[in-house]
Amino acid sequence: MRTDRAPGPLLRLTMLVAAAAAALVVVSAALELGRGHWGAALVALPLLVAVLVAAILSYRRLIAPAATSVALMLVAIATGGLVAWLDTDWSLALHVAAAGGAMAAALVTLAVSFRGAPLALGPARDYLTLTKPRIMSLLLVTGAAGMFVGAGGWPGGVELTTMLVGLALACGGASALNHVIDRDIDRLMGPRTAARPVASGRVPAPRALEFGLVLSALSFALLASTVNVLTAVLALVGNLFYVVVYTGYLKRSTDQNIVIGGAAGAVPPLVGYAAATGTLALPALWLFLIVFLWTPPHFWALALMIKEHYAAANVPMLPGTRGDTETTRQILLYSVAMVAFTLAVGLWLGPLYTVAAALLGGYFVFLAHRLRAEASKRNAVVLFHYSLAYLALLFVAAAVDPVVL
Repeated sequence: MRTDRAPGPLLRLTMLVAAAAAALVVVSAALELGRGHWGAALVALPLLVAVLVAAILSYRRLIAPAATSVALMLVAIATGGLVAWLDTDWSLALHVAAAGGAMAAALVTLAVSFRGAPLALGPARDYLTLTKPRIMSLLLVTGAAGMFVGAGGWPGGVELTTMLVGLALACGGASALNHVIDRDIDRLMGPRTAARPVASGRVPAPRALEFGLVLSALSFALLASTVNVLTAVLALVGNLFYVVVYTGYLKRSTDQNIVIGGAAGAVPPLVGYAAATGTLALPALWLFLIVFLWTPPHFWALALMIKEHYAAANVPMLPGTRGDTETTRQILLYSVAMVAFTLAVGLWLGPLYTVAAALLGGYFVFLAHRLRAEASKRNAVVLFHYSLAYLALLFVAAAVDPVVL
């Protein structure tokens, strides 16, 4: 990306909010606001980090002040712990000075950001497309189910909404960054992907990058400051695994990309469970593993549907590297393993869930077996679309079980 471009209004607004949050750290330290003080720091830090990453990737002139603001905020957080431990005037002064310096450096970053040539934003509707709302909706269902399971029933309206908003921001940010990284592949995979906002050029890559980074940072800031830090960290880990490990490396290097990369899509139930309990336990792991086992048959069915598109973009997917016969065999094996696992964990997830797992899973295995017998595009389409409904209904059953029983 060119480095003579000026950042967009969203990144500038992020700089301003980060500076305001750093100022609140200073004020709340003086007023001894406690939880609000640490909440302000947990808002400021991810926003400052998002600006620094954008600077490194797109706006080199911003690196020095952005890096300074991040470093000083880290010092402020570290010395905040020192204040709590030592309770001395000098440690408090150092803490406040570091937070104030972070605020000043953020404002300098904002001032420098007005240099450079302007770059178009692109159509507003394309930014919604960048978040991949259809994929996000399924991830939110699994995240909500994790919260219901963790709470052992209704988790509370405010709590559930806050978790879902934070998770949606993480998913949307990761999807936007996926658009940026995959824009070269998207141009080769047929008219549908070539028409995506970044691949088509309607949204410039630096603007999509800013959008993805800011959404990801807002997710961490919201979850860490209002839910708990574990929930925020889990959402961030899922985001980074999807963007860096799966999109950046696995997708282009191995036909087992979706097997390993499936861990990213399996994180939302952990986020929901941690939001309800502040910790993780076996039921959270079971939900994670259900999604993990579901991912290969789901995506390999898609790969059978559009294998020519993956081949055109030189993306190593199982149908292209090992053929349809091996792909359908793997789909059937994973389907059987997944359904067996969903039944085995019924002891933890409840009887209503177990009945749903048996009924839904039986039909899943039937469709996988039919695809194995006849590897037609039609059978792959049916399995692919059913797999979406299967996962949603299974997790709805897991959520409803503790409410009604």
